[in-house]
Formats: sequence, C-alpha cells, structure tokens
Amino acid sequence: MRHKGISALVCAGLMAGAAVLGGATPAAASTPAADSGTPSDLRERLERIPGMTVVSVADKEGHPLYTLTYKQPVDHRKPHGATFTQRATLWHKATDKPTVLYTSGYTLPGGTASLTRLIDANQLAVEHRYFAESRPKGPAGDDWSKMTVQQEAADEHRLTRALRTVEKGKWLGTGASKGGMTATYHERFYPGDLDAVVAFVAPNDANNRDDTGYERFFKTVGTKECRAALNAVQREMLVRRDALLPKFEADAKANGDTFEETLGTTDRAYEFAVLDQVWNFWQSGTAADCPTVPDAKKVTDDELYDWSKKHGFSVYQDESLGTNGSGPYYRQAATQLGWADLRFKHLKGVRNYPDIYQPNSVLPAAMRGTYNNSTIADVDRWVKNRGQRMMFIYGENDPWSAEKFTPSRHDSHRYVVPGANHGASIAKLPEPEQTEAVKTIKRWADVK
Repeated sequence: MRHKGISALVCAGLMAGAAVLGGATPAAASTPAADSGTPSDLRERLERIPGMTVVSVADKEGHPLYTLTYKQPVDHRKPHGATFTQRATLWHKATDKPTVLYTSGYTLPGGTASLTRLIDANQLAVEHRYFAESRPKGPAGDDWSKMTVQQEAADEHRLTRALRTVEKGKWLGTGASKGGMTATYHERFYPGDLDAVVAFVAPNDANNRDDTGYERFFKTVGTKECRAALNAVQREMLVRRDALLPKFEADAKANGDTFEETLGTTDRAYEFAVLDQVWNFWQSGTAADCPTVPDAKKVTDDELYDWSKKHGFSVYQDESLGTNGSGPYYRQAATQLGWADLRFKHLKGVRNYPDIYQPNSVLPAAMRGTYNNSTIADVDRWVKNRGQRMMFIYGENDPWSAEKFTPSRHDSHRYVVPGANHGASIAKLPEPEQTEAVKTIKRWADVK
C-alpha cells in the first residue's frame, strides 16, 4: 500500500441515490436497457451523461475501452461550488454483463482487475481524487481538507449512479491494498451502490493507538532464525551509520534525490529507510528469501548496504512524496487512515529520531495534518455488524494484513492465503476455499 513504507454516518437503509455529504446525485441519462451492439451508440449514451466527457476510445481484446473524465464537486457538501475532473476508464463488453468498479486508491489503474477476469465483466477503473490528473486546479488543489474518505466515496457514488444508467448488470467493487480500503469505504457510506465488494489485502487500522496486531506479526512471521537475522541487519545498518551514510548520500546525489521539503536531511532520510526495511522485506518477499539474509556481524559495509538496497531499503525523497507523487496517500494516513507506530525495541540506543516513523514526517509542511480516528472506527464497526456481501482476502505473511477487517455474518467472508505477502489473491487460496470463494463471487455477480 505504501510505495515504500509506513506504515459522517449513513444508515444502511438509505436509498441508493442519497449522498452522505449532501451533494446531488447526477441526473440519469435516458438509455435503453439492452445493448445497442455498436460502440458509437454507447459513446453517445456516455456523452449524454451530464458532466461526462469521452476523451478517447481504444480497442482492448475486441471491446471498446473508453477514457473518460467526469466533473465532480471539490466539496460534495457544496455541490454547486468548485469542481474538478476525475479520470476513469470504462472497458465495455455488454450492458447485461456485470461491471467491476476498480480502484487502486491512487492513480488510474492501467490493467485489468482479477475480479474482472473471473466473472468476464465490464470494468470501470477510477482514479482517486487528488492523485495525478484528478486533482483540483488552482487554490482548491492545495486545500487538503477535501482529501477525505467521505469525499472520495461521494465521488465514486456519483460516478457509479451515472454509469449504472448504461451498465445494467450487477456491480461489484474491488481493489487491492488502499484500493481495497477505498472499495470498503464506498460500500460503507453508499451501501445501495454496489451488489458486493471483494477487497484484497485491505488494512484496517481501526484504533491507531493500538499497534499490538503489527507488533505480534513481527514477533511471529516466518521462523525465529529469519526474524533474528533481519532484526540484526536492521540494527547494524544504524550501528554503522557513519560508514553507510556517505554511501546513501552518494546514491542520492547520483539519483538526483533531495529531502529538504519532506524529511529534511539525509541522516533523517537514511534512518527512515532503515526503519522500513523489515516491513518491506515481508510486504514484497517471502520466507523463501530468508536464506539470503546475511550475518550482520560478519559482512562488510558494502555487502551489508548492497543486500539492504535489494531487500527493503527504500528511499523516501521529495520528488516522490509531494503533491504529484504519493503525498496524497500520506496525507490521508496522517489524518484518517492511521499508521503502524512500531516500537523497534531491537533498535534501542541506535536511533537518532525516535518520533520520525509517522506519515507527517514524509510530507511537505503544507500537506501535514492532524489525525482523527472517528471515520475509520465507524467503518470498522459497520463492516463488522452491518456489511453485506463483502469478501476480504489477506496474506498470512503480509504486514499490512496484520490488522484486518472482520466481516459480518450477512453473507460476508474472510480468507487468509497461507504464506502469502501483499500480493495475496483468490488464485493462491488452497482448495476448497478457492472454490468456495469463486462460487460466492459468481453468485453475487449472477453469472454461471
């Protein structure tokens, strides 16, 4: 979910068109119920939707792929105020097929969701507000108070209701990591929009002050020997700071990396990268990588540094953390989503910056914010007690899966893929769980 590191109530009975932030539901385009069979007819129907622009049309596997923009309010509580254009793509096969609403939670997804393949669906891919080209222009683009869970849910609500006038089958929401979180938040605030949600490796930091789930994960993941070796490497990276920092600075100079706007100094940036090492090892790697971990006390400086760069030592620099990079995610983490504030007991005495491991540390000053737990705690309760037709897929060895959503008993499910990292999928589930999950999803999508 992180590119590299750290880690408004609506009753379920509200009508599908109601908006949690008070914005108006878009007017429905007048469309026939059956597929006209020609891309030109479909384009006309899309262009009749108020606020919708068809930017281009391409062919994808014999079906039209429409690149779209959709006019959205910057603040859904003030629907007649400032607006921005949100990017989306619609891969259309047939109006009577199911449609998958797919978000990465970041920029516009460029591929095909596994769920789309599984049920042979249409796919609406959406770019999250304030990322890439879906950021308001002018002063509104610098108002980070509108980068919230509720505002993005309202964006997707308006877009979904508009395109349900075209795509008539069942609608399922999906995404992985932050995309899975985004799909879950959409479902919580607008439960009438989608027929089901399938979320992959979606973290759920319901109580940001309680990180025992993450701490327990790092005490139990893999083998005792692997955990000890990784901790020793991480500690040695800080013990040898004086010898290794110049290597880090040389790499930064060669790559054009700067840190003045975010972390501030190369020393702070170096420590932050070290703190993320073990997390990233498990997020992207597997237990099969454990034999590669060196003996921290015996390897040379070059060997220690080179191995680390290949196994979890990721650099946070100004260029990737500002408004045009992953900064919008860290803004959300700092204000609503939460983060893992690990204790790092094995690093006692070698850290220079004990309070650095939190999202505000990697944000430009203008993007920093104050955390409020109420929204995510509310979503957690709602999913647990009132969510319907929701499925969560997690990885056993994924640190992001250490704090999970707990589905309700209302036709909802959770699966954990043995040994999997942040790339956990239904295809990696063992039998009979894989068969069971696929059968459930196809029932939700009304496909055979």
